Amino acid sequence: MSESKWYVLKAISGQENKVKNYIENEIQRLGMDAYVTQVVIPMEKVIQIRNGKKVPKEKPYYPGYLMVEANLVGEVPHIIKNIPGVISFLSLTKGGDPVPMRKSEVNRMLGRMDELSEFATDVEIPFIVGENVKVIDGPFNGFNGTIEKILEDKKKIEVSVLIFGRKTPMELSYMQVEKV
Repeated sequence: MSESKWYVLKAISGQENKVKNYIENEIQRLGMDAYVTQVVIPMEKVIQIRNGKKVPKEKPYYPGYLMVEANLVGEVPHIIKNIPGVISFLSLTKGGDPVPMRKSEVNRMLGRMDELSEFATDVEIPFIVGENVKVIDGPFNGFNGTIEKILEDKKKIEVSVLIFGRKTPMELSYMQVEKV
């Protein structure tokens, strides 16, 4: 029996979990667990802000891709390709043979997953320039303003707030404002 290798599977973005479940169920149903040992979706934790609260959420690190550890013999590749939501294996040529990932790539991706799940990465910026917001924290609590700039590196936004009839720009963190 040849050994299992890791392959990258392209799937319909947004359906990664569904595809993973389909593959796992199908392999079990056919009793082929010996050939397909793991299906992994590399995830990263991101913090989203909902109603002023930080909500940690996992999202695929490579949307539309899954990693499959499999021994692609006989019918195995065919079965996987026919799973709903699967587009194809990553190969060098269109419709060519699936290309196994190098050990180093696998370790990097799986290692990266451990790393990513350890700590939530970036806060996703839930705002866009020109949006109206209300200051909910700090000395200008209760004032409304318009987002002028998003200072991504600082994780802040520049909001111009109308104070005594004059627009006054101020730097606030995402946590200090909410959408109007």
